[in-house]
Amino acid sequence: MSRPASLLAVLSLLSVPAAHAADAPVSEGARWWKHVEFLASDALEGRNTGSEGYRRAAAYVAEQLAAAGVKPGAGESYLQELDLVSRRLVEERSRLVLVRGGKELPLTPGQDVVISSRMGESGKVDAPMVFVGYGLSIPEAGHDELAGVDLRGKIAVILQGGPEKIPGALRAHHGSMSERVTALKKAGAVGLVVLQNPKLMEVPWERVAGARKMASMMFADPALNDDQGLKVSVTVNAARAGKLFAGAPHSYEALVALANADKPLPGFELPSRLKAELVFETEPVKSANVVGVLPGSDPSLAREYVVVSAHLDHVGVGEPVKGDRIYNGAMDNASGVAAVIELARALQASETKPKRSVLFALVTGEEKGLLGSKYFAARPSVPRESLVADLNLDMFLPLFPFTHVVAFGMEESTLAAPLRQVAEAQGVKVQADPQPNRMGFIRSDQYSFIREGVPSLAFKFGFEPGSKQEKLQKQWYSERYHGPADDLSQPVDKEGAVKFVRMLTALTRSVADAPERPRWNEQSFFRRFARP
Repeated sequence: MSRPASLLAVLSLLSVPAAHAADAPVSEGARWWKHVEFLASDALEGRNTGSEGYRRAAAYVAEQLAAAGVKPGAGESYLQELDLVSRRLVEERSRLVLVRGGKELPLTPGQDVVISSRMGESGKVDAPMVFVGYGLSIPEAGHDELAGVDLRGKIAVILQGGPEKIPGALRAHHGSMSERVTALKKAGAVGLVVLQNPKLMEVPWERVAGARKMASMMFADPALNDDQGLKVSVTVNAARAGKLFAGAPHSYEALVALANADKPLPGFELPSRLKAELVFETEPVKSANVVGVLPGSDPSLAREYVVVSAHLDHVGVGEPVKGDRIYNGAMDNASGVAAVIELARALQASETKPKRSVLFALVTGEEKGLLGSKYFAARPSVPRESLVADLNLDMFLPLFPFTHVVAFGMEESTLAAPLRQVAEAQGVKVQADPQPNRMGFIRSDQYSFIREGVPSLAFKFGFEPGSKQEKLQKQWYSERYHGPADDLSQPVDKEGAVKFVRMLTALTRSVADAPERPRWNEQSFFRRFARP
């Protein structure tokens, strides 16, 4: 990305006039949707990190924050720039096979497997495979599937998910790729094979396979990359996973059945080796977080910051689905960015400003591994110890009226109390994560702040089990998540979105005005990350 020196340079990237904000509709729902319409338009081509479409999206957000009276939050600029590296597997020069009984069985990318382009190294690998259950090492829960297993020079094969007895947030943390890679490297493993559990799959395999051709990204500064060090990483098509277990003590289907019954998984060596020859190509990429700040009104508390975050990027242009190649990302996450813009506008327009400062972080590279939020949380534009909380919005999914809110992380900190208060005032029921095995708590940008010790929450519309709302959300994941159908033509409950933004605005003010900053609960695992 070029390095604009001022807001004027940012605005020059826009293809719409700077007066656009002044023409905004009066209706709150229409105003929120207007932002979504711009950010998820075909013209922005899916806002892939570092792309021209992303630059135009960033310029638009900076313009909207400026129009709302929000000050630049990255020094004198709204842009905090990142140096990244794009990385792509060269499939036509790469090869992956199972070796069993002296015979080679090719594994076809896209059909049998997806080879990660984010992890792995160019070169050759030839190693035995060991099934290690979920591959989780969680000392706090007395659970360690890697203990006593010889993984030196071998490839760990794991099943998606984790034991129900382990609390969801703890399970999610240790199931994150950075924690998992750290544990596997410590055990001596050279690679990772991930088996999908059909019960936990959010999108059809065809969409997973199509996404493999999109470039991954990492930081140009190796010190910031915490999930590297394995020679190969592969995800296996559930419909073809049986190939790995021919002649093994247990079948893939039997292992999935044990997992779905929440029974212990056995560990055993597979009768096949995995042989790989990989070639990756890289190129430098620049992108930027958009950061704005609303200074606090209290002379003392204004030195502390409540962060409201949402990721601005999506996955760009990819394999066509029904002839459409643009992955617009309307719900994921133009909806969240639009909500942050409207939240900022509401706080700035209020007669009484929040006592603490509110920092708005619209981050890049979430789809590439939480890159923008990792960078901001590690190198914030304000003193790191001054960050008191993060409230994160990532595809909150206003597909139906807003009557329930799922709050990831509500069991972990004192943020649960003000959340319950503002939700109750609007007649909204607060729910904990109903599906912890999907690991939502660590899959979006709040996790970057959590690992830096900042109490955090993330949100989605909730529902009663078995309701038509649950069916609608499941259908959305199956048909639209990370696909071209997440576009402007889908049905959306705009009034539900407005009610959600009002609740988040009230929550932000409540946290900003509280006499004490939020803190981790005494029993929270994540309390260990808090800074003294």
